[in-house]
Amino acid sequence: MKAIFSIALILEIGCLVVAADKVDLVGTWKCEYEIDGRMRMFTLTIKKDGDKLEATMNRRRRKETGVKDLKLKDEILTFSAVRKFMDNEFTVEYSLKIDGDTLKGKGAADFEGEKREYDRLFVRFFRAPSAHLLSERK
Repeated sequence: MKAIFSIALILEIGCLVVAADKVDLVGTWKCEYEIDGRMRMFTLTIKKDGDKLEATMNRRRRKETGVKDLKLKDEILTFSAVRKFMDNEFTVEYSLKIDGDTLKGKGAADFEGEKREYDRLFVRFFRAPSAHLLSERK
């Protein structure tokens, strides 16, 4: 009886590990925040090309920005994006914990030699259809 219980427990743990590796980030995520009393918003669109994740950021009235160094490890998504403000360029580094349809974490950037960090919350508002659903439509 103990052997059966042990095998069942090992199989259950194995299933949980496999499920953790199958995090679905593909889709569009929205982030809203306030600066100087004004609401700001941008989107993060994540696509998958084979086993590789790719992403872009889009702000209102600004052109789409590519995301660099996109990595997923242990349910933590990290990436960087170059931002422009007036004549200045700076890189924002993001580290976000995945929790279902939310990404919660920090953004950090160096402003004139001073590192600033701030909270960011992304909420998925569009989930891309699964590949098998797309192939069934053809």
